[in-house]
Amino acid sequence: MLLRETIIQAISSLAVNKLRSWLTIMGVAVGVFSIIAVMTALDAVDKSVESGLTSLGANTFQIQKNPATVFGSGHSRNLLANRKDITYQQALLFKKNMQSQARTIGFIIISPANQAKYANLSTNPDVTLTGGDENFSLANGFTVARGRNIAENDIRYARNTAVLGSEVAEKLFPSGENPQNRFIKVNGEVYNVVGVFEKKGAAFGQSQDNFVLIPITRYLDHINEKSSLSITIEALSRKQYQLAIDQAIGAMRLARGLSIKEKNDFEIRTNESLIDSFRDIKIAIGTGAFIISFMALLTAGVGIMNIMLVSVTERTREIGIRKSIGAPRRTILQQFLLESFFLSLVGGVIGILAGTTAGNVVAWKFNLPPIFPWIWITVSMVVCSGIGMAFGLFPAWKAANLDPVEALRPK
Repeated sequence: MLLRETIIQAISSLAVNKLRSWLTIMGVAVGVFSIIAVMTALDAVDKSVESGLTSLGANTFQIQKNPATVFGSGHSRNLLANRKDITYQQALLFKKNMQSQARTIGFIIISPANQAKYANLSTNPDVTLTGGDENFSLANGFTVARGRNIAENDIRYARNTAVLGSEVAEKLFPSGENPQNRFIKVNGEVYNVVGVFEKKGAAFGQSQDNFVLIPITRYLDHINEKSSLSITIEALSRKQYQLAIDQAIGAMRLARGLSIKEKNDFEIRTNESLIDSFRDIKIAIGTGAFIISFMALLTAGVGIMNIMLVSVTERTREIGIRKSIGAPRRTILQQFLLESFFLSLVGGVIGILAGTTAGNVVAWKFNLPPIFPWIWITVSMVVCSGIGMAFGLFPAWKAANLDPVEALRPK
């Protein structure tokens, strides 16, 4: 009964100064919000990365000019910027040297932010124009739903044929009309539609179906945009996967004309390397968020201590009366500790709710189910409780040790 009365008195005391209590609570909530929101969002992106990387396939890897993510100094970035593009001729030489060591080898080059038109219909200017070869669908996990894929003769003669991603097909042919043998325009260039790919869905929160595939030779002849090719290689089997990577490195060095002393001027992209790169980003962002949150919580803790010290000063007479009629030091100590504990705990709960909601907005954008970072929620609650008790201890000790005679002396 004594503990229950102490809790009721602590809550009543906080309710007397609502504005001051809420400002203190918000200080704690901001610190908790930042770490929970960031970690929830990172968990959402992490799950999207793991699910989205299935597009490469279990035995597939890519060779490209630059790494997917770049860390390091400006010097490192300058070295990457000075790398020469992977040209079509180099890709053909690579394919010739690697043909017997791979199941499929596909080329791809892309140009973002294009608009496709058919009759009086048009897409948003966010369509990716993709130049690819006959192995594009096999190497990138696409299946032709209607019509045919890009053929070798389309590549050989640089024909103006095109295969549509399902999203582009739905926008330009919404009534279910067969797109085959229809002519569309992409940035003024006319293409004859020969097929449509099956829907593949989103990866990393972005649609994989919002593109138009044309022969890579047509792309290189007619698109005035200087960019580098990417080469997708599927190993003969999982057992030969690492061997295929080693052989691909040698074949690419030969195609690029590198000497023994020169370093590789290209990157190998695998599912594992992308996941590792993202984990490095996640650790860096998480560490930064933790430091910021820790500093915010320390500041909030100092605020709790100041508020409680002010409260002790304002309630000196109340404490003196209670002690003069027999209230033990332990009860007064408990009440003030509970007040600081409640301030910190309520702030933590608000921060967790707000942070989880904000982080799950990212999960919703990536079409993922709700995510609850239970580990960070638990850590936040423990830290908030500890801050409330630690920073409330000195004011509570000061209140419990007041001399009732001095406390009741007229000021």
